[in-house]
Amino acid sequence: MPVENLSDRIKQQAAALGFSACRITSADPPPHHKAYQQWLHDGCNGEMQYLERQEEKRSQPSLVLEDARSIVLVALNYSVESGRPQPSHDPNSGVIARYARYDDYHDLFWDRLAQLLKSIQEIRPEAKGRVYCDTGPVTERDLAMRAGLGWIGKHTNLISRTLGNWFLIGSVFLDIDLDIDPPESQHCGTCTRCIPACPTGAITEPYHLDARRCIAYLTIELKGSIPVELRPLIGNRIFGCDDCLAVCPWNKFAVEASGNGLHLRNDLTNLDLIELLTIDNTEFKRRFAGSPILRAKRRGFLRNVCVALGNIGNLEAVEPLKALIATETEPLILEHAIWALERLNSM
Repeated sequence: MPVENLSDRIKQQAAALGFSACRITSADPPPHHKAYQQWLHDGCNGEMQYLERQEEKRSQPSLVLEDARSIVLVALNYSVESGRPQPSHDPNSGVIARYARYDDYHDLFWDRLAQLLKSIQEIRPEAKGRVYCDTGPVTERDLAMRAGLGWIGKHTNLISRTLGNWFLIGSVFLDIDLDIDPPESQHCGTCTRCIPACPTGAITEPYHLDARRCIAYLTIELKGSIPVELRPLIGNRIFGCDDCLAVCPWNKFAVEASGNGLHLRNDLTNLDLIELLTIDNTEFKRRFAGSPILRAKRRGFLRNVCVALGNIGNLEAVEPLKALIATETEPLILEHAIWALERLNSM
């Protein structure tokens, strides 16, 4: 079968599986890997040491899949509305990043990627491949830009001319040649809206993010104490942050996701912060089963809840915080509960 026909069939199959876009690039080294190495050298990855351990593999796709020749990149839309997002959350409730208001997407994404790989191997039985979605030693945004899926914006996230900022990406590494799509060019122009939109100043300059200040890192990846000086800047965000994404003008082209297979969790919108103080580990696992929030574990999630309560100034939280402090045995939660109570008492 001619190469161009196989490439077209891969894209058709990706669409049939519910992916919002599909592009193909070579298995050459990612174009911005030197900048990534410098980012690691500067310590901007914080406690995400796995990024350092996997650095060499990220530099060379052939270390991920022997004799890699082509990489298929796919996007999955998760926008909850069309156009630019409108703020709708109660200031006294906890805010969760949009992607985390769905059931965890990884199993669904991996399954669809595996189906896509299987369909390729049905046509080319000799082809070997590996699939990745937000895990493994893959610099997906860099590869996705080269494949033409979108471009890396000044907030360091991928932006699409048709999906805006609200999509997930995955990849299929293959040891066969395919038609290569042209890369996407930069379309941010002089716009810098995302930079001042970051509450903690994590976007230190265009195209440079210091993860150690990023709210997504602080509320999800960081396992210990949130730096005291950053706590007031987190506001009522308790799992991730969308602020730099939400202000992007390219969201005017975003369309509400349909047929993506993701299950939107209405129970993860406008969470009652005070009520969350009362959940034990069993209730935490039950309530957030299937949700990305499980990644934070109860200790990390309630840490975030306490910080949010200290920021919003709702004095109704004083007694519940005292009750938590009197009974809680987890040091991380206790530390942040005491901080929140002291902050409320000083208001």
